[in-house]
Amino acid sequence: MRDPGGTRLTQRELGESSLRKQDLHGSVSDPVMDTMNFLNEITTRYPEAISFAPGRPFEGFFEVDQVFVHLRRYLDHLKDAGNSDGEVRRALFQYGPTAGQICEPISEWLRGEENIDVRPESIVVTVGCQEAMLLVLRALVASPDDVLLVSSPCYVGISGAARLLDIEMIAVPERNDGLCCADVDAAILAARARGLRPRACYVVPDHANPSGVTMPADTRFELLEMAARRDVLLLEDSPYRLVSPEPRLPTLKSLDRQRRVVHLGSFSKTAFPGARVGFVIADQRVVDVAGRTSLLADELAKIKSMVTVNTSPLSQAVVAGMLLACEGRMSEFNAAPTAHYSDAMRSALCQLDACLPLDRRTALGVDWNQPSGGFFFNVRVPFPADNDALRRSAEDFGVIWTPLSYFYPGGGGDHGIRLSTSYLADADIIEGISRLAGFIENQARLLRVSGATAAG
Repeated sequence: MRDPGGTRLTQRELGESSLRKQDLHGSVSDPVMDTMNFLNEITTRYPEAISFAPGRPFEGFFEVDQVFVHLRRYLDHLKDAGNSDGEVRRALFQYGPTAGQICEPISEWLRGEENIDVRPESIVVTVGCQEAMLLVLRALVASPDDVLLVSSPCYVGISGAARLLDIEMIAVPERNDGLCCADVDAAILAARARGLRPRACYVVPDHANPSGVTMPADTRFELLEMAARRDVLLLEDSPYRLVSPEPRLPTLKSLDRQRRVVHLGSFSKTAFPGARVGFVIADQRVVDVAGRTSLLADELAKIKSMVTVNTSPLSQAVVAGMLLACEGRMSEFNAAPTAHYSDAMRSALCQLDACLPLDRRTALGVDWNQPSGGFFFNVRVPFPADNDALRRSAEDFGVIWTPLSYFYPGGGGDHGIRLSTSYLADADIIEGISRLAGFIENQARLLRVSGATAAG
């Protein structure tokens, strides 16, 4: 006998209790979950292929010894601040406060470098930015009529979190220069006409994942004005800005004067992803029925206490040591990685242009955008860029990419691919782009042949 997935069951397993997948939460069968697993499977199956799929930092800047240096620096800082040996030991080995124990250095860094002036108690330190998304959505969405606006395409982390919490998403199509404020406004009014309550709009203003697009300055101001006028919050997620070249546009939170922005932060790109340290700035006032007030951060901490209890004090200590090392100037601390990512993006775009010059790509129906920084850019191709195409690309051409359709909550992106340039050395980028160009040429040729055959 076989189980529904096709695996042959042993006699022992036949006697065991089993669960029906249809009785589990629908998120486990969501296509997004399956597609990301498929991508991991392809990467494992073809280890020799050059992969433009992972949006990871370049590992050449990681030094194991630096972890201990940063940890020691933070412990010395605690001692210098007058903490006893027992208090220092407790700060490292015990659970620690749910909201985090490095809120103050984070607050100082944000004030000095990002012009975001918030008190430490408005910050909750999270297990990566993914937990920050989960906490904020759980707090804000109180009924089935509450909905979340997202760009289309958008980062799968936010759509996945919404799916886990059974939150309806309304996708707002992203234009060439990012979200258009008029489109967001229209989506809010259309949702309200259906009896829904838009609670927030999730945006990645700087070098968005997956598109690489950066929101123009005037759009940032328009979005803040619209959020106040329509009484919605903006969930700002901007992990790539401090590893992208200057000049950098101001964050939405630094421009926020009416507490309309909940800022989601991460040290995965600026420190290292293995620390799993993120944070959320939630300085909005919450008023209960008795008129008592608290901060949204306080409410998020309550939820976090029942999810992860707290963020690893060891990881927090290392990140705080990094902040102390650069005296809160993370952009200077990341100068070398920033240069690398800029060079990597430039190298990939130049190689693609060399392999598919303008006249050739015009004839093929191929195009791509050219972000000024970040980790990602997109290529539009004339054939369906689906899982079957990805498998052929990995197997026959030795190059892996991510189907852009993975990032469209309401469907779309069928002829797009996302390329990440952050993880690879320059030689691999050049070779990988050459392989990709060969694959695109081959697929386009097969498409023409099949079209001619069908016409005949």
